[in-house]
Amino acid sequence: MRTAGQVRGALTSWHSPLPLLAVTLYIRVTCPPSSEPLLPLPLPPPPGSSRLRHRGRYLNMGNLLKVLTCTDLEQGPNFFLDFENAQPTESEKEIYNQVNVVLKDAEGILEDLQSYRGAGHEIREAIQHPADEKLQEKAWGAVVPLVGKLKKFYEFSQRLEAALRGLLGALTSTPYSPTQHLEREQALAKQFAEILHFTLRFDELKMTNPAIQNDFSYYRRTLSRMRINNVPAEGENEVNNELANRMSLFYAEATPMLKTLSDATTKFVSENKNLPIENTTDCLSTMASVCRVMLETPEYRSRFTNEETVSFCLRVMVGVIILYDHVHPVGAFAKTSKIDMKGCIKVLKDQPPNSVEGLLNALRYTTKHLNDETTSKQIKSMLQ
Repeated sequence: MRTAGQVRGALTSWHSPLPLLAVTLYIRVTCPPSSEPLLPLPLPPPPGSSRLRHRGRYLNMGNLLKVLTCTDLEQGPNFFLDFENAQPTESEKEIYNQVNVVLKDAEGILEDLQSYRGAGHEIREAIQHPADEKLQEKAWGAVVPLVGKLKKFYEFSQRLEAALRGLLGALTSTPYSPTQHLEREQALAKQFAEILHFTLRFDELKMTNPAIQNDFSYYRRTLSRMRINNVPAEGENEVNNELANRMSLFYAEATPMLKTLSDATTKFVSENKNLPIENTTDCLSTMASVCRVMLETPEYRSRFTNEETVSFCLRVMVGVIILYDHVHPVGAFAKTSKIDMKGCIKVLKDQPPNSVEGLLNALRYTTKHLNDETTSKQIKSMLQ
């Protein structure tokens, strides 16, 4: 028998499959240093435990059955997160209403961004004919209202940051665990998911629209030239120099909205030193696990009444993975990560390729630790 000192490692939990035995068993386990089996005889998987990853042996402890693994055993949270119909309880309403004021404008922001066509033609004409004052005025007249839109997008990112920090405060507070928070406060979890869903959609649209940076660069160059020549600038009151600098940094990012959320989460952790960082990262990893389990479990997936909920779950899962990878010290791809990356990537690859290529690319190109030496070759291969 192993000594207590030899039983250490990753914290795992097990929920009894027996209907009359509501037990959660926690045990710390690790692969023994020798190659000898931990138990003399392998036992068959217990009934109802299909969601456990059977990479070890089962231990019969009366009515308790526990799987011991030589690597972290990932088990999805045992609850359904209702992304379609969750309504706030009394205790959630204050934060929910604050966040809802921001989220009600999100769809309009995406519609404006999707319809953003830019002033490329007018700018090219003005650059090619620098002495033609009418073409200069025409280009400036086309760019100024577009910069007004870009300002609105940027200001919305600041509102979204404040909303996210409010949600993080509610979903990571003591005495409840992240899993308990997500299960008890489903309306706030839904809002958190909606912020991530919006973020990935915004960044996808921004990445495929080079006109945004071209328009803003032309605006700043022209404004600078007007100042030098003491020419009054119609749009200067709309976007002053300080705001233009901040907007320039925002739009220079490949994924500006995700960067905003990542910075906001990091700032939340640093400002709440009495709150362990694990409270925040566990909230993210639990959300990723919830999405993965709901997508890969037919019983849960059959509860979706809207076809869009699948793509919503996929996008939220990828969003929390990326956020976790930016905030956690070792990221989402290390062996010690609490996110089952292989399982998440498999869920993505099980979908029609055209529907998830953008999400796979988000994992390939917007994560922080994918190319670290600690990332397994298998995970890198799955994302090639």
